[in-house]
Amino acid sequence: MPDLGLDRIEGKDPKVAGSEPVTSPDQRKPGSRKASRISAFVVAVILLSMLFGNHQGRTEDIFLIVIAAGLLLALVGDVILRRNGLRS
Repeated sequence: MPDLGLDRIEGKDPKVAGSEPVTSPDQRKPGSRKASRISAFVVAVILLSMLFGNHQGRTEDIFLIVIAAGLLLALVGDVILRRNGLRS
């Protein structure tokens, strides 16, 4: 019976080891923790500085404040989790 490649279609290629998860290269190499903290803080400050502009309504202000507060909350949560050893 000729090999129609049906094993490879179902994900059962006999030439490939099947126990290792597939990851991209950036998932294996962690980024700089200090750079990500600094950039999150800088982005939050930039968002808050956008409150002083030439816009009329307050809807933009609410969105800017909520997004900046979310960034800062995530930053504080990350610091607390790392200090308690719950995150590597």
